[in-house]
Amino acid sequence: QVQLVESGGGMVQPGESLRLSCAASGLTLNYYRIGWFRQAPGKEREGVSCISSSDGSTYYADSVKGRFTISRDNAKNTVYLQMNSLKPEDTAVYYCAGDPAPWCGAAWATSRFRSWGQGTQVTVSS
Repeated sequence: QVQLVESGGGMVQPGESLRLSCAASGLTLNYYRIGWFRQAPGKEREGVSCISSSDGSTYYADSVKGRFTISRDNAKNTVYLQMNSLKPEDTAVYYCAGDPAPWCGAAWATSRFRSWGQGTQVTVSS
């Protein structure tokens, strides 16, 4: 009954911004670590960002540091990914994933997340 639904994807030009949303139901967001992952054609799934449930600490892939920001609104049970200065190499399907754990952990990008959303397409092209 846990559901994660992504929205906010679309097509933008390089340098522009998008904000992705992950609306959660069937879970209490403040007890879950939430990760954003992406997968581009012909490439393996990549961990983009994670936010811990315990203290709100955040983690980012090196490729997006300084450009992307993950945040959460526990009252709305929603996690956001603000993506600025988008590049063509950011083009991918972006997935929201949740797991009942207090911390993301250093190896969060390769760890198992229990629940996954359906994905939303982000295309960055001139």
